[in-house]
Amino acid sequence: MRIISYNVNGIRAAIKKGFLDWLKENPADVVCLQETKAQKEDVDVAPIEKLGYQTYWFSAEKKGYSGVAIFTKIKPDKVSYGNKISQSDLEGRVIQMDFGDITLINAYFPSGTSGDERQTYKYQWLDEFYDYIQTLRKKRPKLIICGDYNIAHKEIDIHNPISNKKSSGFLPEERAWMDKFFTNKFVDTFRVFNTDPHHYTWWSARFPTVRAQNKGWRIDYINVSDALKGNLKSAMILPQVKHSDHCPVFLELKP
Repeated sequence: MRIISYNVNGIRAAIKKGFLDWLKENPADVVCLQETKAQKEDVDVAPIEKLGYQTYWFSAEKKGYSGVAIFTKIKPDKVSYGNKISQSDLEGRVIQMDFGDITLINAYFPSGTSGDERQTYKYQWLDEFYDYIQTLRKKRPKLIICGDYNIAHKEIDIHNPISNKKSSGFLPEERAWMDKFFTNKFVDTFRVFNTDPHHYTWWSARFPTVRAQNKGWRIDYINVSDALKGNLKSAMILPQVKHSDHCPVFLELKP
């Protein structure tokens, strides 16, 4: 199974920038998108389906905001929309699929950059999501949790940790949540294969030169529960793919 996770920062904008041409290159069997900013009826899915993908969408109630989707060439056994937590579901943040004994969760974690109110909600969401996956893994131990986490975990994951130590996305409380997550037998798949610095998945669009200078943050992940660690084949970041202010991240699992 080849999996892509990609915050497209608006699926319609990404399509205008060549997203469908890239999809034709067959980058993955399962493509998990965040921040789609669209309802399914807003997008012509025929070209996507022609490539062999079934499309599943979970959009925010607010138009043009948030939202997640999964395009898959592998037929899922079960699809679950949302995580049954009201505000998260209103914002279209989680979609889940079962493939045999593996459960894939595509999640768009909240950002706290717009102010204290959203930062407070981000902490609430993190706690609720943690409890959700802890309950889920009792029945479904083989978990893949991909998406835009909106958190750079360690200093190696951000271009300037000193100047950003008080920035949302790199706050001590957020990083402590990531510590707790990984300590509780989840695996940062990219770091299994690559321990080098300067690998990022998001660059601020407010400063057009920072992507060329590679002054970014690694906030997009495909992580797995410890039960799948033995199935990891490869993991990569794909910064050359440019339809968004994020880039895709990739994971391949072996049988």
